[in-house]
Amino acid sequence: MGASLSNKSRGRGRKAGGHYRPIAEINVTPMVDVMLVLLIIFMVSAPLLTAGVPIDLPNSKAKSLQEHNNKPIEITLDKDGEIYISETKIKKVALVSILKPMMEGDEERRIYVRGDQEISYGAIMEVLGLLNAAGFRKVALISKPK
Repeated sequence: MGASLSNKSRGRGRKAGGHYRPIAEINVTPMVDVMLVLLIIFMVSAPLLTAGVPIDLPNSKAKSLQEHNNKPIEITLDKDGEIYISETKIKKVALVSILKPMMEGDEERRIYVRGDQEISYGAIMEVLGLLNAAGFRKVALISKPK
């Protein structure tokens, strides 16, 4: 917000008997420039923050899942057969014991399994079998859309 005060004197400057009055206008152009630059930076960097462990996902024609309010748990199998929960590497025998406390009181929470396309079908099925035997029913596989 700004306001301009007009000079009501007849002359110009102090020699002619006029008075200098302050002009109370705020220049917002630099602030708008900074905000637009920050907006662009956040828009570019936000998609890069989604996945932790880099893997090569297989292609699929399946429709994407509808997102719910609760964030799913992501289990990742890389091409060497290592298992990660989010970005934390874990052992296969500890998978169920780590997931059970995370799922307590929230039966609707989803588990997403991301597997590298070079990993064998049997390794992914072994993880899915462990999750099924532990009682987890909302398990989905992640792939890249074609």
